[in-house]
Amino acid sequence: MGIVNITPDSFSDGGQCASPISGIEHALRLLDEGADILDIGGESSRPGAQPVSVEEELQRVLPVVEALSGRNVPMSVDTCKTRVMREAIAAGAAMINDIDALQGEGAIDAVAASNVAVCLMHKQGTSQTMQLAPSYDDVVAETMAFLQARMTAVQAAGIGRERLVVDPGFGFGKRLEHNIALLRQLADFTGLGVPVLAGLSRKSMLGQITGLEVNERLIPSVAAAVIAAMKGAKIIRVHDVKATRDALQIVNAINL
Repeated sequence: MGIVNITPDSFSDGGQCASPISGIEHALRLLDEGADILDIGGESSRPGAQPVSVEEELQRVLPVVEALSGRNVPMSVDTCKTRVMREAIAAGAAMINDIDALQGEGAIDAVAASNVAVCLMHKQGTSQTMQLAPSYDDVVAETMAFLQARMTAVQAAGIGRERLVVDPGFGFGKRLEHNIALLRQLADFTGLGVPVLAGLSRKSMLGQITGLEVNERLIPSVAAAVIAAMKGAKIIRVHDVKATRDALQIVNAINL
């Protein structure tokens, strides 16, 4: 899954695609590099990020979705806003990637009224507060319990299990030790019975381990992607598509 952030303030690539035109160009580059899915976002969810209006997010995201809708590539839209979900689905999105796990008002109904997939992610707190003092007794058990509860809720609303993906939310209200525990036990999440998405690319946990700045984290990101894939993740969300795809070809050859 290649990341297309049409934002000025994302933690790694903020400003790289500050307009829909540059977002479309970046998306096409990621397809050339071998992306299987594009994850398009118009609002940064990095720690401390400030929210944007629905109208601004739509102006960033919809032109990219519409421009790419004729291509044979699934598009995921990374949003927690119900109106953005509805309009992105109408424009051709195949998945909603919601860091709030469809807890927003009307979000479940927006997805249930369609046939698109949805990724339910775990986080503790909001983007403004999540890294202030994250705390768990057992991060793996608590994260799994949350995801199971959300799966139950959305299925009760009519969203079939075959449409679900789960994401433990690396870096979203987690300290380094929490992120390491989640990665170490990522295989446990496959027990939920739906595909697992892992988003580790360039994240601060990799910088904490290696001491590298955000744009120097290619090798740690690929290493983390390989670990996640070998522990059962089916979708690997990354900035560096070609390098990650090359590495995952080795994983796939071994896992056959």
